[in-house]
Amino acid sequence: MRSLYVRMCLIFCSVIMISSLLGFLASNLYYQVKIKPQNDAKVTSMARQIQQFIDTHPDAWDEYLSTTAALGYKIYLTDGKGGDHIYGKPFRVMDLEQANIIKVLSGKVYHGIAEFPSKPFITGFFDNQLQNSVGVPIQVNREPHALFLRPDAEVQFGELRVFFSLILGLTVLFSMGFVIMSVLHVVRPITRLTEATKQISKGRYDIQLNTRRRDQIGQLASHFMVMSGELERTNRARQEFVANVSHEIESPLTSIQGFAHALKDDRLPEEQRLQYLAIIDGESRRLSLLSKQLLTLSSLDYDPEALQKNSFDLRAQLRQAVQSMEWRIADKQLAVRLNLEEMKVSGDSNLLYQVWINLLSNAVKYTPAGGSVALTAKAAGDSCVVTVTDTGEGIANEELPMIFDRFYKVDRARTHETQSSGLGLAIVKKIVGAHHGTIEVSSTVGAGTTFTVRLPIVLVTGHS
Repeated sequence: MRSLYVRMCLIFCSVIMISSLLGFLASNLYYQVKIKPQNDAKVTSMARQIQQFIDTHPDAWDEYLSTTAALGYKIYLTDGKGGDHIYGKPFRVMDLEQANIIKVLSGKVYHGIAEFPSKPFITGFFDNQLQNSVGVPIQVNREPHALFLRPDAEVQFGELRVFFSLILGLTVLFSMGFVIMSVLHVVRPITRLTEATKQISKGRYDIQLNTRRRDQIGQLASHFMVMSGELERTNRARQEFVANVSHEIESPLTSIQGFAHALKDDRLPEEQRLQYLAIIDGESRRLSLLSKQLLTLSSLDYDPEALQKNSFDLRAQLRQAVQSMEWRIADKQLAVRLNLEEMKVSGDSNLLYQVWINLLSNAVKYTPAGGSVALTAKAAGDSCVVTVTDTGEGIANEELPMIFDRFYKVDRARTHETQSSGLGLAIVKKIVGAHHGTIEVSSTVGAGTTFTVRLPIVLVTGHS
């Protein structure tokens, strides 16, 4: 398999050669169509001048023809009876038909240059044949003769032909050399990118590429570096995710295993047996909740747009979420304040219900007894804004940017007590994002926390 470098070199060199060939063919065509008639007329005028000079100076014809030939012309003089004279260098081919000689002897002009047949690879101007000449009748020693004349390209343009041939040849060679170097400049960063992809496939992400270029290759290298960084971050997050899942599963399993082993003791008191069973039941529920949360995250990660959207009454759903937590609110003697506008939203009602349950559950969980929780929902332009505010312990500013990360727990010492997996807020953010909404949090340590959710609104129908 040829490398990209070899392919590009072959392509560009072929382009140069083909362009040179087409340029020559086009130039030859231009000569045949435009320049050849002009050249024929110019040579014909020169032949007429020779004819006139010999008519006025009949005794100097031989010397004059020799002088003219020395100036860069080929001359063939014939009487049609075998008396032939050639002045200048000989013609390459003596291919003139007798009929054309007779034609000129009879007083007509022969336009051989204009009538010379076209050839694709030979410019007629340089084809040194007797047929490619102009013939005029003249009188030599009072006898009719035919004089055939054409420029001697070797004498007139010999040095120029070598000069232009040298220019053309060197142009092609230098062009090929610069093409080879230019292609190397283009292909080298692509080769480095190929090597970088191999390194990434082996798990190495600490790759540095030249991103200072401002062309498409520089942009490709820049985007590749961004992709490499994202892959490294994703790989690190995956490893942390696996470690966190293993840790979250290991803890309840260890408890279940330990207490199940203790229950095998027949001498265990009934009260203690019931306590152990309650612990096993709680840990089992914790595992079940963890598996459901992981399944929800996995489905949203796989296809965030796979929502079962419908239009529903947001106020009724929020009231239902508060009612489902009534026993926990009453147990901690919390005051709940509701300020809900009646409105409809479009979305997956089951997933959005999970959002409200998670936010309310956190508010109730981290608010001390006797505190309060406020839930509001109002329209703001083409969006609805839902806020959940508590008077709990609050969250430190340095921890706020991380609370939506998976398995992040603000108070790890209370994890077992609150049965928190650290996935609730990650699920909330994922669901809100899937609905093209946003969620923000503000908190003051010791004063409480406020979560603000913005969702697209369908219709506002009233206020409550």
